Amino acid sequence: MMSLVKPRVLVVDDEPGVRKALQRGLRAEGMDVVTAADGPSGLQLASTGSFDVVLLDIMLPGLSGYRVLERLRKDGVTTPVLLVSAKDGEIDQADGLDLGADGYLVKPFSFVVLVAQVRAVLRRAGPEAGRGTLRLGALEVDRGLRQVHWNGAEVGLSPREFALLDVLVGRAGTVVTKDELLRAVWGEEQAVTRNLVEVYVGYVRRKLDAVGAGALLRTVRGHGYLASDAELDEVITP
Repeated sequence: MMSLVKPRVLVVDDEPGVRKALQRGLRAEGMDVVTAADGPSGLQLASTGSFDVVLLDIMLPGLSGYRVLERLRKDGVTTPVLLVSAKDGEIDQADGLDLGADGYLVKPFSFVVLVAQVRAVLRRAGPEAGRGTLRLGALEVDRGLRQVHWNGAEVGLSPREFALLDVLVGRAGTVVTKDELLRAVWGEEQAVTRNLVEVYVGYVRRKLDAVGAGALLRTVRGHGYLASDAELDEVITP
């Protein structure tokens, strides 16, 4: 399966201005950006395993960035995390790195430096970064074993169906267009049309329906398809 070109970044910061500025800037750099405004929301989103890198502020309402990072690593989520803080002390930075952070940025920071750090983290992560497990509610997509489970029971999918679900859950909470699915799942194959995407989405939806997980996959009229659940819908900020 070809991967989608855009790296996926989660920005967790309680300052609306910072979220909007980073979202706008990183999107201009060709990245797909999702934002969250507090610690619990950031943990909920990052726990899906569907991001390539997380920009995580330390001072957050509800749950500090340190605790979010600690929970992620304890739960086996290996997504690279760059901590962001107004604190520039050596002990603060050492604490973050000891908890499993992949880098530390001090506010106010240069956007150019931030982008460089994000790209460096993405390079270090390499091709193995896409072989972890994605989680959306009780749905688990094991990219390494290429298996899907719902509440622990395996959902049998063909290789193409798995590839399609992998893309959708890999961008959970974000609408994926038919053209993006075509490029990611079918690549440069000739004679493949958008109608085939609809057919395969139908196949996957029926198999999810059969185990009670059909509500996770939605059609967004005129735009594409969305993998999400009620909990994820609540924590993503506009």
